[in-house]
Parts: sequence; structure tokens; C-alpha cells
Amino acid sequence: MKPYYITTAIDYTNAAPHIGHAYEKVLADVMARFQRLSGREVYFLTGVDQHGQKVQKSAEKAGVTPQEFVDGITQHFTSAWETLGIKFDGWAATTDNRHKRVVQAMLQKLHDNGQLYKKAHKGHYSVRQEQFLTDKERSSDGNFGPEWGEVIELEEENWYFRLSDHVEWLKGYIRSHPDFIYPPHRANDVLNALEGKATDLCISRPVERLNWGIPLPFDPRFVNYVWFDALTNYISFGGYLADECGNEGLPKFDAIWPADAQVIGKDILVPPHAIYWMTMLHALGFTDEQMPRLIVHGWWNISGAKISKSLGNVIDPKVLAQTFTADGLRFYLVRDIATGYDSDFSEERILMAYNKELGGGLGNLLNRTLKMANNYRQGKISPGSFDDEACQNVRQVVADAEAAYPVRMNGWEIHLGIEEAMKIVTACNAFIDLTQPFKLAKDEAQAARLDAVLYHLAEALTHVSVLLSPVMPRACAEIQKQLGWLQPEAFRLGDLRWGLLADGHQLGQGTPVFPRVEIAA
Repeated sequence: MKPYYITTAIDYTNAAPHIGHAYEKVLADVMARFQRLSGREVYFLTGVDQHGQKVQKSAEKAGVTPQEFVDGITQHFTSAWETLGIKFDGWAATTDNRHKRVVQAMLQKLHDNGQLYKKAHKGHYSVRQEQFLTDKERSSDGNFGPEWGEVIELEEENWYFRLSDHVEWLKGYIRSHPDFIYPPHRANDVLNALEGKATDLCISRPVERLNWGIPLPFDPRFVNYVWFDALTNYISFGGYLADECGNEGLPKFDAIWPADAQVIGKDILVPPHAIYWMTMLHALGFTDEQMPRLIVHGWWNISGAKISKSLGNVIDPKVLAQTFTADGLRFYLVRDIATGYDSDFSEERILMAYNKELGGGLGNLLNRTLKMANNYRQGKISPGSFDDEACQNVRQVVADAEAAYPVRMNGWEIHLGIEEAMKIVTACNAFIDLTQPFKLAKDEAQAARLDAVLYHLAEALTHVSVLLSPVMPRACAEIQKQLGWLQPEAFRLGDLRWGLLADGHQLGQGTPVFPRVEIAA
């Protein structure tokens, strides 16, 4: 089986990261870790988009070179991802010479195949989105909406990509491949955008206006349009044309492509990823079988408004991680949103998720189990021979959760995968209330039952720590340490079975994994 190739949209280095960026990276990282846990080899690529007119202007305003400017912003992103435990295999930076060589080779190939032509054009131009606009982009009142920022009239000569030649193919591909876009209803957004007369795509900017970009190999008076540059990272850092371009240190392209998941925000589905990117690949000769799959996530909003620098409602993920821990933040970001849909960020909700679900649920279960086992059995547990309906119910809940969990996770229903694991936590806390181990400990005749209860609790917690490890890798490693069970490096999801803890297993001492957070009113 080919490696699971997962990528995220690369982050534009014109602003510091916020929790919207963090959510996308955590979502991809959770899936990458889940696939590794399932026994799949994984190649996880993320990175930064460093070219474009906005970067050039920001650098001029800051009095530094564009490279110095993007290097500084990039450090904010890499620091944030390190804090959040994002474990990627490849890093894409569009100023990397390996990327530039592939972009130029791709442009030359398209040019030689007659897919590019030059013409003069006069029209409305969005400075923010760095693209010419058409009447399709006008709102119902005939104006260009605020999402386009400053719109100016511009006339200039540029190079164009024959995107219109590939539109009918793209429509047919979308209709015949219902799994191309997740969630499936997003495909309608693309098909609606493709209605009407197709237009070609301007893929260059004259160096007089923009010099911070990759020069066209056949006409150095122009640099490449930022989207034609940025989208190429998915293949350039995946090893595309590596031999032809003399690139080293990259995967074997034929071994990992097509991408199993390109994780992107809904705002860049149309037109960049679903239209520009797909038609670019088709024009380069990629077959239907070689097309990537798009995983389209929603937005984190605040009071219904998208989190963005322009609205002044940016939330720094590193600051949140200082309060709720990196794993607490990771848990909240993928627990409180269904992949593909929007959710409202709430300080009250993240506090409840951390204190109640993690601290009061999982953390309290761990502390109670370890405290009772150490008080009543010096931490040494044994499955014994006692069995009753209550014990059988715990085992059944664990078995049911472990059957449903991979289905949910493979289907990108991460929040429901977490829910399956948390069902075990809920069942175990109820199991303690039902069996009352503190009373069993006072009756020598109930010793066998007490052994069974303590063992079922510790064993179930071990299983929970495996299921939640893609979401909270550090916290689950600490849970396993306290349980005295260190997950073997080669351990896979399929290795889960009742009886991970041997007869006579020695548990460790408990310390709070999720210390309670108090926020002043």
C-alpha cells in the first residue's frame, strides 16, 4: 500500500498564525497520527507561501527585504506548530530553490504544450487577492464585496493559462467522482462556479509591478502569479520532476502521489484548489486516477464572524496553549467542530472541555483508579477470575468503541472518533459509582471483585490512551507512563485487545495530567 500522503494549504507569510491556522494543522496532524497508528506509512507536508504582492508591500513598509520579512513571519508559524506538537515529514517554503526549479519546469512544459499565451487585458483587479475580477465576482448589488479588498482598474499585458480548455473535463470529473471533495456537498459550490462562459487565468505579473516572485523561464519580464506558484508545492515537495530538476531530499513522487488528503479551508476551495489546481494538473497530463482528494474544513468564528487579522479578532494559539496546554487546545479544536462545517470559538466552551471533559472526566478517572489501586493493592493489579454483568458491560463498551473509532476517523469525523473514546471514560466513571471499590476494600470476601474492578479500570484507561493519542500525543504518553504501560513503537490499532496489562502489572503513581484551570471573571 502506498504511503498516506496528506498536505495542508501552505500559510501565507503576511501575518502571524491564529487558531484558524492552528485548527487546520491540528486536523491534519491528528489524521496523520491516526494513519500511522493504523499501520500506514505517512508523508505529511505543510509549509509557507512566501511570494506575492502583499508580501512585497509589507516588506517595503517594514524597511526590510522580502526574504527577511517572510523569514521572520515563518518563525512564528514554525514556533506555533512546534508548541502544538505538529509532526510533519516535509516542509514546503516557496522560496526554496527546489520548488522554484519545479515551478519553472512546469511553466515551460505548459508553454511548450501550447497551454500558455500572452495578451493585453483591461479590467478590475483585487489588490488583496492579487487577481483580475470578472462579473461573476460581483455581489447582487453589482459591486465587488469586501472580501476582495481594494479593487482598482488595471490595464496590462500578461501571460494566460488556457483554463477554459479543461472546464468540461473538470465538470465531468466532479460528477463522476463523488469522493473527490469532502464533505460532498462542497462539490456543488464548484459546479456552480463553473456555470457560464469559462475564462482563462492570468498567471503572470510584470516585474515593474511585482518582482517578488518566480520569473517565467520563457519571458523573464514577468513573474509567476502567486497561486500558480503556491499550489505547485503539493507536487514540487512531493518529488515531482525531481530527477529532471536535480532536486534531492524529496520523496519518490510515483510512490506517494496522488495526495490522499489536501486539507484546505472552504474559502480557498473555489477557485484556487478545485478549479485552478485541478485544471493545472490536467493540463500537465495527470490522469483522473492521479487527481488528489480535497478535504475542506470550515471556519472558526467569533460571534459568527470569521477570525481574521482585518477584523481584529485574531486569537494566538500559543497563548491559548499556555493556559489549556497544547493537548488541551488540540482536543478542543477537533472536538468542538465537525470537519467541513463552521463553529464558534468560545472561551467558556474551551474551559468546559478542558476542566469537565478532560480534567473532570478522563483525568479524574485516572487519578481515582491509580489512587485506589495504590491504596488497596500497592499498585499491583490482577484480572483475577471474578466476572459479572458490570465488568462485561465495561468490556463491551471498550469493544464497541474500538470497532466504531476507525470508521469515524477514516471518515474524517474526528469529533465522533473522540466521542467513541470518551464513551469508555463515561462508562468507567459510572462503573466506579456502581461498584464502589472503597466499600469492596473493606470486605475481605469481596477481594476478587475488587481486583476485577481495579483491573478493568486500568485496562480500559490504557485503551483510551491509545485511541486519543492522535489527538493528545503528549498527554496520552503521560497517562501511559502513570499506568506503567509504555506503548511499544511498533504498536498498531489492530493490536488493541483486552489484556494489554499482564497479571501482576505494576501501576505508577498518579499526578494530575489536566490541572484545573481557573480564569478570573
